[in-house]
Amino acid sequence: MPTVGRATALTAFFAGLAVALSSPQAWADIDPGGGSETQVDADSDGQNLSATAGRIVYDRSKNGKGGKAGPVTPATNWTPPPCYYAPAFSPAQLQKKLEPIWAAESTGSEWDLSQRNRYVDGQPYKDFNKEKAGKGYWWDSFIPEGGIGAPGALDCTKPYFWVDKGDPPPADTPEAVTPEILAQLAYAEIRVPDTEVTLAPAETTKVNLPTWAWLDKAEFKPVSVTASVPVLDIQATVTAEPTSLKIDPGTKDAQTYPASGVCPIDGGKIGEPYAKGKSKEDPPCGVKYLRSSGDGSYPLKATVTWKIHWTGTGVDGEKALPDGEFGADQDVVVEEIQSINR
Repeated sequence: MPTVGRATALTAFFAGLAVALSSPQAWADIDPGGGSETQVDADSDGQNLSATAGRIVYDRSKNGKGGKAGPVTPATNWTPPPCYYAPAFSPAQLQKKLEPIWAAESTGSEWDLSQRNRYVDGQPYKDFNKEKAGKGYWWDSFIPEGGIGAPGALDCTKPYFWVDKGDPPPADTPEAVTPEILAQLAYAEIRVPDTEVTLAPAETTKVNLPTWAWLDKAEFKPVSVTASVPVLDIQATVTAEPTSLKIDPGTKDAQTYPASGVCPIDGGKIGEPYAKGKSKEDPPCGVKYLRSSGDGSYPLKATVTWKIHWTGTGVDGEKALPDGEFGADQDVVVEEIQSINR
């Protein structure tokens, strides 16, 4: 999924013209092309790096599919990182990006001088670090797609900084991309199948008649997404596995099976299809309505809880992430049982 580069650039858009005029940095950091498409190419000695920098590559081939598949909602108030830092430029590319900005003289001579001092004149970098071409990358800030405006999205304001290959990023950049951060970002990419349960009787049931509910085993299976940053040779795979189904009948005038309304997974399936001859049995998963829905219907909600964990580069075993939930409503018409008076 594309990401928005240079998180500090967005400060200009959200802060408005007044801030932009008082802070040339806001304009200097705008990257119309988006950092996600930056390519790290050879710029000395004919070395071909041939890798995409800054952009997180997602493998969604094992993700949930279908028009009704959707993202899980964390069961806690946990949220994925709103911004992060990752490799973005080679020395030549950063030079190509910044020098036209300075030449335009639109950011003020004082600001341009401070930038030249930082990236060209040795305070602390000299000539865009060209002597280290092929030995590291300039890092930039990024916002995941769809994250603009989210709390904390504009917190990654550190200016471009250099990291040698094989070295960790500076300790004062906790948002620097790691396998763990990749896992957290991949969490947001998880899509799980629709949770519309099969009911018997279907759509229309009777008062005091147990309604059986179950999920198709073929559709109800683990899904996963892998996120990686090729130039750093790091990756993380997040897997979501269904664990239970919660039935909310949509009215207090109902009884659930089991009484908690939570149907556990058993043998890779939840609930049991109704079969002829079971009309007097209580379903392992289901509901019994105690009152008619009148001229309308009850919004039965089926919510699946997914256990989520990840593995990644340099990580031993599986690491837990917050459980996720995904639910859907479906209308159930409940009618009174008609009796004949003789």
